[in-house]
Amino acid sequence: MREQLGQIFRFGLVGAVNTGTFFGIYLLLHPWMPYFLAYTLAFLLAMVGSFFMNTYFTYRTRPTWRKFLLFPLTNVTNYVIQSAGLYALVTWAGMDTRIAPLVAAVVAIPFTFLLSRKILVPGGRKKTENAPAPEHTASGKPRSSKV
Repeated sequence: MREQLGQIFRFGLVGAVNTGTFFGIYLLLHPWMPYFLAYTLAFLLAMVGSFFMNTYFTYRTRPTWRKFLLFPLTNVTNYVIQSAGLYALVTWAGMDTRIAPLVAAVVAIPFTFLLSRKILVPGGRKKTENAPAPEHTASGKPRSSKV
């Protein structure tokens, strides 16, 4: 449980850094190219940075090409959940359009966290839950598995 809380905290930090990175890249590129191209390039570059920050820092796992190619699914999921949430909050709940995107983004965080964890640490939860607890000696050190 403590490790999961740490991952959630690190995921939030990575998200904040990633958002700042995206916006900074966008502002740097915007004067030199059409806004949508600047947005797209900034999004892609920030996503690559997010992948490496999440593998090394959030989940402390090794990056692989498979994980790298699956990682954009987290961004697509985030976009879909935020878009649906935005629509629902504005249309059905009557929320102010200036505030609704922030609320929708907060609602999407747990889904994005769980999906990125599944992609970047496949089977990690099952392994830790089902692994037998190591036996310890009287001194508190783990007992060797050698006979």
